[in-house]
Amino acid sequence: MIRFRLILFFCCAVFTACKTKYASKEFKNSQIPLSPNYKNLECWAAHPDKNDSIIDIFYTTEKENLKADVFYIYPTLLTSKKNDAWNSDVFDNEQNKTVKNIAIKYQASAWANAGRIYSPLYRQVHYRSFFEPYTSSGGKRAGEIAYDDVRRAFIYYLNNFNNGRPIIIAGHSQGAYHCKSLLKEFFDGKELQNQLVAAYLPGTRVDLEEFKTIHALKEPEETKGYLSWNTFRLNKEPKKGKHPAHFSWKKNQYVTNPINWDKSRTANIEEHKGLLFYDEKIYPNSVHIEINDGLLWSSVPKGIKGNFFLKLIRNYHFGDVNIFWKDISENAKIRVENFYNLAKN
Repeated sequence: MIRFRLILFFCCAVFTACKTKYASKEFKNSQIPLSPNYKNLECWAAHPDKNDSIIDIFYTTEKENLKADVFYIYPTLLTSKKNDAWNSDVFDNEQNKTVKNIAIKYQASAWANAGRIYSPLYRQVHYRSFFEPYTSSGGKRAGEIAYDDVRRAFIYYLNNFNNGRPIIIAGHSQGAYHCKSLLKEFFDGKELQNQLVAAYLPGTRVDLEEFKTIHALKEPEETKGYLSWNTFRLNKEPKKGKHPAHFSWKKNQYVTNPINWDKSRTANIEEHKGLLFYDEKIYPNSVHIEINDGLLWSSVPKGIKGNFFLKLIRNYHFGDVNIFWKDISENAKIRVENFYNLAKN
């Protein structure tokens, strides 16, 4: 129980309001952490060639037999209000343990049975960068550094590992934000879109006109488009000024139903395939959902220990992937199979 409470507190702290004053400093190029070299496996949080039990325990199919690749970008984990760094250090062992033990284990694992997971370590921006006055005083430049790492990792992946295989792009929060940039630069209206199985972009805003040719997927087997949602507790809405701009919602966006994966705007609890909890167990039939005005509303998850904490939380952003872990896992496999079936025809 103590372990759960600590992890839950951590996750909620990442995505709650930013009224807190953060330690900060002038942005200086001389203080930018060392750049990752993606030729080295040490610069990948997850990679098929790494002997990494964190992700390997989730593969039920031999990695070499998986038909697709998953390029996954993890969310903001650099959050301490005492840390005045603008970008994370990819050579910080403690930070990298957090990436593996939280993001890789409880998020990236959702796609492990659809494809081989590639997840680069990157110099992500500190959480404060998403709020003024920090955005203007260094956050934007820090964001350029973060995306440049993601971009370089993706280019290295394409040139050395992909070999024409179908690709799932997946990320959450800051990770999903960088994934949008990858999609615009490498896929949207370009030849590589023919290799796109789907882009899973929970935890960030995706406008209807975000892309030129990549559209919201509205059926469970569709491919070559995107899926996106932002989760709040049932009947709760964000408080004004409490969330970063790129986590915003409302109007002009299509919200994916991450249980039925179709145009329906609700899903009942019997349809929910499973939440992955921090005891490493999957809890099916745990939530029902409604989609309302740009938000995905979820009921308080049933069946898990300590769910009374979740009754106190308005924003379920931290659970955008975990709550629908099994639903994502099964849907990603369906899309990969359909991608191949369409290719044969």
